[in-house]
Amino acid sequence: MSNEGAKRRQSRSWLVALPLVAFVVLAGLFWFRLGSGDPARIPSALIGRPAPQTSLPPLEGLIAGDAQVPGLDPAAFKGQVSVVNVWASWCVPCHDEAPLLLQLAQDKRIRMIGINYKDAQDNARRFLGRYGNPFNAVGVDANGRASIEWGVYGVPETFVIGRDGTISYKLIGPVTPENFERLLKAEIEKALRARP
Repeated sequence: MSNEGAKRRQSRSWLVALPLVAFVVLAGLFWFRLGSGDPARIPSALIGRPAPQTSLPPLEGLIAGDAQVPGLDPAAFKGQVSVVNVWASWCVPCHDEAPLLLQLAQDKRIRMIGINYKDAQDNARRFLGRYGNPFNAVGVDANGRASIEWGVYGVPETFVIGRDGTISYKLIGPVTPENFERLLKAEIEKALRARP
């Protein structure tokens, strides 16, 4: 009887341990799958489609030279390769990528456009005052609706728009020294070589 009782207890302990074992296996599987992907490589349904036709007002008080920097005008995408960066002053990675965007703005073959996402305008102006303004135009997306149309997952994100006004590339996450030359500049060069 004691041998049979020991077998029952062992059988019950396996039943009790089974959910824990299943949880550990599933947690390990999720961790492996989530940790193995690069979020910057999430495909965008907008690649190859026209850039959203969303106009945005300018960042009030942002002056370049002696003129107000314009807002986002979708008509400006036609005829020139554009780089659209979605950013905010409260976004920590946006601070890190700012010097690289300034460096990118030195290339006069492209037009740099900023979409300021859910930010206080004073903070946005201070941010650009601190790091410099790489943008030819800055549209204010105060409620985040325009960013939804752009398919933005979170700030920062950067898009390359071809001369024909279609989105040719999307970088999710910050521009970094690792992806600056290898990915972003390579995609810009590809867009510059493409026929309109």
